[in-house]
This record gives sequence, structure tokens and C-alpha cells, in this order.
Amino acid sequence: MKKIITRIVAVSVLAIASQQLAAQKVVVNREVETTNDGKMLLGHQLKDQFTKEPYADWYVKEFNEYALDQKAITELKKSKLNSYNIIVFLGTWCEDSHRDFPRLMKILDELKYPDTRLTIIAVNRKKESPTGDEVKYNVHKVPTIIVEKYGKEIGRIIEMPTTGYIERDLVEILGKDDRSVIKEIFKKEN
Repeated sequence: MKKIITRIVAVSVLAIASQQLAAQKVVVNREVETTNDGKMLLGHQLKDQFTKEPYADWYVKEFNEYALDQKAITELKKSKLNSYNIIVFLGTWCEDSHRDFPRLMKILDELKYPDTRLTIIAVNRKKESPTGDEVKYNVHKVPTIIVEKYGKEIGRIIEMPTTGYIERDLVEILGKDDRSVIKEIFKKEN
């Protein structure tokens, strides 16, 4: 009798867990048609989505024409940017996103940045996404590029880089990190 009850409980727990996982699935590469803006990406995206029409018109051109700051790229390699998570909020309707998102992707390609550490979230004109990530990250302008380490924000670039170059701003952000995240984690444990 105990075995039967144990099996029923186990099956019930598995059923509930699988339902919860199914409910948490995030739709990737969602595209919507709008009256004013035509096609627009919305929510979580993969980077290859931007090489498709109509986004390729602005993405490919800016990606190909952007000249990287090689000194900053060398610094980013030394700073091990590949060990950080990057979250990008952008609007496919936004001119600043048209300029800076392809540039960021070219920088990350040059650094062989792992796609698994990159999260791309497209928002509508109200800066909203289907999953509400913009609220969690307090995003009000696009593009917003957020750099995280161990789940803690190290810094962000909002709308446009302050130095004029995304790669230089990233060097400044990583310079501020100074292992302070690790110190803070250990401070919380004590």
C-alpha cells in the first residue's frame, strides 16, 4: 500500500512540475505586424533573426561598415568579457538600436563571445516585452546593454555609449568590476 501511495505522489509531483515548466517556456523570435511600424520583433530573440528581412536592411549594413577600436578590443579580451552575461534591450523600430545593436554584435563576434551568455530582448514603442523583463531590469530607453557577473549588474550602456564607442564603454564597465562582485558575495555569506 505504501508503494502505491508513494508512486501516486511521485507521479503527481512530476505532473505538476512538468506543467510548471511548460508554463514557463519563453517564445523566441516572435515577430508582430504593426499598423505604424510594419514588422517588429518582440521579446527574446536569437541574433540570426536580425539577418532576415526587413531587419537585415539596417543590421547588415551597420555590422559591415563599423570599424572596431582594436585597442579597446584587446582590453576586452584581457578583461575576459566572455565570462560576463550581457542582456540587450532594443527596438527594431528605434534608430539608436539600428546603429548600436549591430555594432555590439560585431564586437561580440570579434571576441568570440558565447551566444549562451547573450540575451536579446526586443521591446515595443512603449518599451514593453511579452515577458516583462524590462521591469526586472528597469529599462526605460533603448538600446540598453547590461553587463552582469554572478547575477549582479556591473554596469549598463543606455541609449548610446558615453565615449562614443560601445567597446570603450564596455572596457570602462569591466574596469569598475574590480572583483567587487566576488567581494560582495562573500560579504553576504559571512
